[in-house]
Order: sequence, then C-alpha cells, then structure tokens
Amino acid sequence: METAMAKKSSSDSTQVERTRNGVTYTPRIDIVEKDDELTLYGDLPGVTRDSLDIQFENRELTIHGKVRPRQRDERYLYAEYGVGDFYRAFTIGQEIDTAKISAELSDGVLVVHLPKADAVKPRRIEVKAG
Repeated sequence: METAMAKKSSSDSTQVERTRNGVTYTPRIDIVEKDDELTLYGDLPGVTRDSLDIQFENRELTIHGKVRPRQRDERYLYAEYGVGDFYRAFTIGQEIDTAKISAELSDGVLVVHLPKADAVKPRRIEVKAG
C-alpha cells in the first residue's frame, strides 16, 4: 500500500512486473495538495473509462484497470507501452468530503478530485481592532 505522501520512485520508467496471470504494470501517479482538495493525476494511455474501477473507502483510494494490447499477434522489436491489469492503492491522511469526489479521463490522463472536508481546510482568522 502507498501513502499520498509517498516518495517518488527512483526509476523514471514505468515499472513492469511479470506474474503468473500475465503482465501487470504500475502507471505513474502524481498527487497534488491544494488548500481545498487533493488532486490525483495518472498517466493511463490506452485505458478506457469502462475498464476503470475507482473506489474510496476508509481513507483508502483504490484504482484498478486494464490496458489491452494495441496490436495482437505482432512480434515487437521493442516495447515500452504498459499493457495488462494494474492496481494502485493510496492511504489518504486528510478528511475527504466523499460525496464530492469526482474523476475524469481525457487523452489518457486520469484526474481524480478529492475535496477536503470543511473541518480540515485552512481558515484565515480575521483580527478585529479593539
């Protein structure tokens, strides 16, 4: 399991792991913290909306999906394009307003908005003259 504040991998390439059930890969994910929300950006080329399953439960965000090969029965000379199942899980240490979580997938980039609950948003305290 990963945390939202996990260190970046020392490798600049997408990690690929061979398993008994096929090829599984780990897509690159960035999480940005703003005053009012956490925003997750995931590079998911070849992933369709219908092949994604995103859930948030007990402070854990999980993303599961599948990328199908672009060509079948081809002999590749070189291949870096990730295909197969992927699964990512992040423990989110902020209080999130679960009713307002949203996600969109456009041009191979997944964006997940995790709005902070009002109780944890920074608040400016006005100082009045006495």
